Amino acid sequence: MKMKCLIVDDEHLARKGLEDFVYRTPFLEHIASLPSAWSAIEFLKNHTVDIMFLDIQMPDMTGVELMHTLNHPPQVIFTTAHREFALDGFDLNAADFLLKPFSYNRFLKAVDKTLPSDTHNPKEGKPHIFIKSDGTIVKVLIDHITFVETAKDYVFVHTINDRYLTLVSLRQIEQELPDSKFMRIHRSYLVGLGHVKKLEGNLLYVGSHKIRISRTLRNEVYKRIVGNDLIGRSSEGGT
Repeated sequence: MKMKCLIVDDEHLARKGLEDFVYRTPFLEHIASLPSAWSAIEFLKNHTVDIMFLDIQMPDMTGVELMHTLNHPPQVIFTTAHREFALDGFDLNAADFLLKPFSYNRFLKAVDKTLPSDTHNPKEGKPHIFIKSDGTIVKVLIDHITFVETAKDYVFVHTINDRYLTLVSLRQIEQELPDSKFMRIHRSYLVGLGHVKKLEGNLLYVGSHKIRISRTLRNEVYKRIVGNDLIGRSSEGGT
């Protein structure tokens, strides 16, 4: 079930940016975008939402003042361009605080804090990530990533058809990819499990590449990839 989202911000561009992020997230549903705290109060009298993205610094009434008027507020993620307002937001048990401008990945991390434990993990619902490579921002489909490898201060992101060099750590990439589809098999390699062709000793074959598995992780890698799907010779007699 999708979580209903309300956006409250007096800046038009800020509202549109958040709307875009919500539309890109499969488990979120955009209900309304409002320009003031007063309009939000009226809206919440007749509508129920799960998450409210609430700007703190607005004319007439701030987001913090709005929160004080609500007896049963939804989960709130405060947004503002002013870092000094963060403390006021957290005093009201806000789920998170987003400092403008913020990225889609940072947005997802904030949303994750509002979700109940049985709700779909945001990482699992992402169809793609964006990385910076050769001075450009590249959209990379998650299902196309075969493996990621470290290269000193950089990482190479290998896909079905391309390879991208980007100035981030392997850990940063790992945090953005769904755990159900990727596994760290070595301190230098993160592998897309669906692209593994075969295992041979301590080697994993991914496409045309042979990747060494850490000895300490071999059993865990075997379980994740093969599990109970290995067809062996039956101990029963047969023709």
